Amino acid sequence: MRSFSDSYRQAGVDIEAGYAGVKLMRPAVERTAIPGVLSGIGGFGGLFAPELAGMKRPVLVSGTDGVGTKLRIAQLLGRHDTVGIDCVAMCVNDIICCGAKPLFFLDYIAIGKNEPEKVASIVSGVAEGCVQAGCALIGGETAEHPGMMAAEDYDLAGFSVGIVDGERILDSSSMAAGDIVLALPSSGIHSNGYSLVRKVFDVEHADLSRRVPELSCTLGEALLEPTRIYVKPVLALMDAVRVKGVSHITGGGFFENIPRCLPEGLSAKIDKAAIQTPPIFSLLQSLGRIPERDMFNTYNMGVGMAVVVSREDGDRAMEILRSAGCGAYVMGEIVPGEERVTLC
Repeated sequence: MRSFSDSYRQAGVDIEAGYAGVKLMRPAVERTAIPGVLSGIGGFGGLFAPELAGMKRPVLVSGTDGVGTKLRIAQLLGRHDTVGIDCVAMCVNDIICCGAKPLFFLDYIAIGKNEPEKVASIVSGVAEGCVQAGCALIGGETAEHPGMMAAEDYDLAGFSVGIVDGERILDSSSMAAGDIVLALPSSGIHSNGYSLVRKVFDVEHADLSRRVPELSCTLGEALLEPTRIYVKPVLALMDAVRVKGVSHITGGGFFENIPRCLPEGLSAKIDKAAIQTPPIFSLLQSLGRIPERDMFNTYNMGVGMAVVVSREDGDRAMEILRSAGCGAYVMGEIVPGEERVTLC
C-alpha cells in the first residue's frame, strides 16, 4: 500500500515530496560510497564498518556544525548546490585538527516547504563535500517545518565521525619556540561572520549579480564561494612529517582558534605582511569600516588552517601540501609568551 496522508498534507507536510527527494538525491549519495559502507540511504540508521587493521588503539573523533546565515545568500541567489560543501567542510576540517581521518557524514535539513528538487540540490553539495573529504554520506534527515519557517527557508547542519590511532592523536607536547606556523589559504570567507557580511553588503537589497572589478566575479559568487576542504592535503602531510598543531580558522578568527593548538607558555607570532588576503576581505573591511582587530577576530583573512611544524620540516611540509593541491606558506613562528597570538 502506498504511503500518503491527505490530512498531514493539509497541515503543510507532504511526505510524498520527501520520498521524491530521496529518489532524486540517491545518485549523489552513491557517489560518496567508500569501503566500509554497509547500508544505503532509507534505513533507520547508517551502517559503517571501519578498517582497524594496524591500529593499536582506534579512537573515534566526532564533529558537528552548520552553515549559518550564509544560507541566506544561497536563498537570495536561488542556488543551493554549494552550501552542502560548506556543511561538510565545517565538520571534517575540525576533525583533522585531531589527526583523524573522516569516515562518514550525516546531514540534517529543516525546510519550510519540501521541494524535492531543492533538497536534492542541497544534498548534491553535501555529497560533493564528502567526495572531497574522502568520507561517505550514509544518512540524513529532511524535516518539513510549516508554520515555523517560511516556505522558501531552510537550515542545514551536519555531523561527521572520523578515526585516528591513539598514538597519532595530535597534541602540543612537542611544540617549541622556533617552530613555524604555516598558512593554508582559504577559498574566501568560508562560513563564518555572515551576519556581519550581510549587514555590510546589505544583501537583502544589493544586486548580488553585479560584477565587482576588485573581485573578478559577482558579489554573489564571492559570498557563496564554498569552504575549502583540507582533509586530503593535511592527512598527507601528517603521514610525511611531524605535525605539532593544527587550527581550523573559523568563527573567532586568529585570536580564538590559533591558541587552541598551543601549549601553555607559548605564543604564535604572526607576520601580517606575510598573509595573502583575498580582495573580498579588504572590500568588507573598507565598506563596513571594521577595525583590523575585529577582522582578525571574526574572519580567516585568507588563512583557512594554520599548521605548526619544526622549522627544519618547513620546506618539506610546503612541498607536500602543494603537491596535494593546497598552497602553503610561512606566516609566523612560535615564541615564548602568554599572549597566545600577536600580530606584527
